[in-house]
Amino acid sequence: MAAQMPGPVPSGPHRSSARPTSLPPVVTASVDRGRRMFAGFTGGQKTVTVVAVLALVAGGLLFSQWLSRPSYSPLFSNLSPTDASAIVDKLSTSKIPYQLADGGATILVPANQVYAQRLAMAGDGLPASTQSGYSLLDKQGITTSQFVQQVTYQRALSGELAKTIEAISGVTSAVVQLAIPQQDAFAVDSPAPSASVLVATGPGVTLTPQQVQAIVNLVSSSVVGMSPGSVSVTDANGDVLAAPGSTGVVGAANSAQQQQTLDYQNRLAASLTQMLDQVVGAGHAQVTVTAQLDFDATRTTTESFVQPPKTAAPLSSSSTTETYKGSGTPVGGVLGPGNIAVPNGTGGASTYSKSSSTVDNAVGKVVQVSQAAPGSVQRLGIAVLLDSKAAPGVSTAQIQSLVSAAAGVVPTRGDTVQVATLPFDTTAAAQAQKALAQAASAAQRASLFSMAKTAGLVLVVLAIAAAVLLSGRRRRPESSGTDPDSPVAPGGGPGLPSELETVEVRALRSGASVPALAPAPRPGPDLAALGAARDDIASLVERQPEEVAALLRGWLADRRS
Repeated sequence: MAAQMPGPVPSGPHRSSARPTSLPPVVTASVDRGRRMFAGFTGGQKTVTVVAVLALVAGGLLFSQWLSRPSYSPLFSNLSPTDASAIVDKLSTSKIPYQLADGGATILVPANQVYAQRLAMAGDGLPASTQSGYSLLDKQGITTSQFVQQVTYQRALSGELAKTIEAISGVTSAVVQLAIPQQDAFAVDSPAPSASVLVATGPGVTLTPQQVQAIVNLVSSSVVGMSPGSVSVTDANGDVLAAPGSTGVVGAANSAQQQQTLDYQNRLAASLTQMLDQVVGAGHAQVTVTAQLDFDATRTTTESFVQPPKTAAPLSSSSTTETYKGSGTPVGGVLGPGNIAVPNGTGGASTYSKSSSTVDNAVGKVVQVSQAAPGSVQRLGIAVLLDSKAAPGVSTAQIQSLVSAAAGVVPTRGDTVQVATLPFDTTAAAQAQKALAQAASAAQRASLFSMAKTAGLVLVVLAIAAAVLLSGRRRRPESSGTDPDSPVAPGGGPGLPSELETVEVRALRSGASVPALAPAPRPGPDLAALGAARDDIASLVERQPEEVAALLRGWLADRRS
């Protein structure tokens, strides 16, 4: 509408309609709307609203405190009581928050101050008990005896070895004790050095044979004259990981071989069980495999000779020829037995001839070197047990043939396959299945109960919100007094005189602009005129709601100005 009309003068006490200019109109209107809505609540609704607001505020404060709480990280671990006490005193003096763990052996500080505090503690020489290793040699003087030097060197070497072992994954602490005999220049046979290692691992961590062997090699290689067989390794539980008298390699190799054999047996048994499950059903076949593997690394060299082809040229050849030809008188005779002269031979010619040849032919030679990798199967034993209830018509011969073909059984090397059908005891399986069903049912009930609780809570919140909104709507027409921001008087009647309303209605119906009229005196209690005007306005609102809304906004703007 182009024309604006001044609003009616309220009959009740006049209230200032001024608004603070420091806040935006949207914020001011929202605050006023919330204030009026809260004023329309009942006593119980006000209590519930206040409690909910306080709970939200308290939850926000607790959540902000939880977010602002620093996360703690270990500053030092495995501390001695003396070092822990000294570090705690330093932190208390510096007003650094800290926490104790592992019975006081571990000190935790905020994560953003870990490195700064470590440097500060190192500047004060803390922790003092960690100053081992070769740093002990720095404290020796010129008057130190040879025995003290030897003992200090042994302590330093033990500390360095302990630090090196602690660097292995899974090892939290290590203690190394060295027994190094004194060297005598005039002794023919001196005892060999030995060592013992005590390692502590983290929770649930077990050292592998390779890690144990690495510890043995580290210690034995760091001491002159020490063999791996002179190193013993024990964990914190008292279990011997490497015993003296063995090379250490043998123990680790045996463990690795046993693990490899077990893996092969389990893998083959699982493959055969999966095949049999397709025949008799899951859980109705049990396969046990016993294998003997050959872990000897063998190397075989084979030489064979072959005849070369006839067309091949000889490697070398040689020939020799001897000839003789001559004549003459034989030598005079000699005395024979009884000094009887032997008659001289007659003269004559003689010839001699000799020839020889040597040929070296090529000979084909084949050299074959084969090396067998360790882990080949020496012997295989397979036992198959079938449930007679689930496989009444299964042929054991067919099962045996299938298992033999699938496992690669070789009868010539002593492999055996045995198949038997017996009834299975399913009592434990039935109990386990029943327990699983009960657990699943309990979990489902717990989930449904949780969902029901959540749904009930949501419904309660929605019901409270709906009750609050309905109560506010019901209490608005019942409230007494006149709202200075509303152009409509309480009770549903208009706050304008009937003459003015009639002119406006006519103007709105004809499409013309509303004329600006001066405010008229408040009418008397003409109930018929009020009822007719109310009906006209109601019908006008139904037909032209946008124009009526624009008119009301114009009245409100006029009153606020």
